[in-house]
Amino acid sequence: MVAVVITGIGLICSLGESLEDTWQQLIAGHTGIKLHQPFSELEPRPLGLIGKQPAKVRMLTQLVVSSVLKDAGLIPPLPNCGVVIGSSRSHQASWEEMARQLYLRSGGELEKTNESSLFFPNHSLPFSLPLKWLDNLPHMNAIAAARQIGATGVVLAPMAACATGIWAIAQAALLVQSGQCQQVIAGAVEAPITPLSLTGFQQMGALAKTGAYPFDRQREGLVLGEGAAVFVLESAESAKQRQAKVYGQILGCGLTADAYHVSSIEPEGRSAIAAIKQCLLHSRLNKSDIDYIHAHGTATLQNDRVESSVIQRLFPQPVAVSSTKGATGHTLGASGALGIAFSLMALKHQILPPCVGLKQPEFDLDLVKTARKSQIQHALCFSFGFGGQNAVVALSQY
Repeated sequence: MVAVVITGIGLICSLGESLEDTWQQLIAGHTGIKLHQPFSELEPRPLGLIGKQPAKVRMLTQLVVSSVLKDAGLIPPLPNCGVVIGSSRSHQASWEEMARQLYLRSGGELEKTNESSLFFPNHSLPFSLPLKWLDNLPHMNAIAAARQIGATGVVLAPMAACATGIWAIAQAALLVQSGQCQQVIAGAVEAPITPLSLTGFQQMGALAKTGAYPFDRQREGLVLGEGAAVFVLESAESAKQRQAKVYGQILGCGLTADAYHVSSIEPEGRSAIAAIKQCLLHSRLNKSDIDYIHAHGTATLQNDRVESSVIQRLFPQPVAVSSTKGATGHTLGASGALGIAFSLMALKHQILPPCVGLKQPEFDLDLVKTARKSQIQHALCFSFGFGGQNAVVALSQY
């Protein structure tokens, strides 16, 4: 079996615009969540914004890809490098802006406009619509990254709700193991702070009013955040040949689906358990080998309850658990990728990252309230997405 290692990390989120800065902020117990009102028509909300205004997914991708190349010591063009960069929302913000412009241009009467006149109206528009919509198709973010690094091989753009980031890493690991790619740039990028996203989650009753408090008795719901985490994956032999630093090894992954509900988690967590068992099997690990679990931990009532139950049932012995969404916000499709980055830093520094925002735990778990030194050899990272998409990855020191 080909050993797959990670030799570069690029990370941007509300906590910081570099990997090291973000890590230092996290272990200090800080949060990037603040009260914002980016859209005048909507009330202020706690959000994990990188800047003062919502970021653009294209710009985030460009920045994080440049960062990971620098960290890994790679110089474009990289024609044989694979690209697997996913996103749950992709260019949704651009589509919303196009819809807004069309609505205003039509005098606010879109409901009276037929489909052909909506997309190809006779009157001129403030932008070139045909080119605009082509450039904002869901897979174009990965294509843009491929152009940026001069990659002419495999390009994939997975979309699996909140499980997207781990799914991207799983696909990239398979590309390396199969020999299709010597190196792969993989991860996820998310810029979900849009009027539609905020309104949709609000109507579901899922948004918090003051902040994100994973696994806390007083948790209110999720806080949307924006961010990106992208990695360089390659074979251990390739890393050795070019004398690259290694953050850790990907031992295996587990991917399952609930086949239960469009948004609700299957209450018994059966498919989540199956994903964890699948991951452990592929990784040749026992439950007792796991030193740390980076939980999905959205701070919603249902997710934290089911996830806690799953951990308690599978890991009867105490295992350290934390969710970092109280620090970064929920970055949706990128959340699993951020979790992998934090888990790799935990392995590197032998420090467990804290569950920021947690004050009164509701569940009988070894929840990490403040950063602490610990011997960490193996870590699991969980992601459980809408539609019952479950993804788990096992990481280890190398």
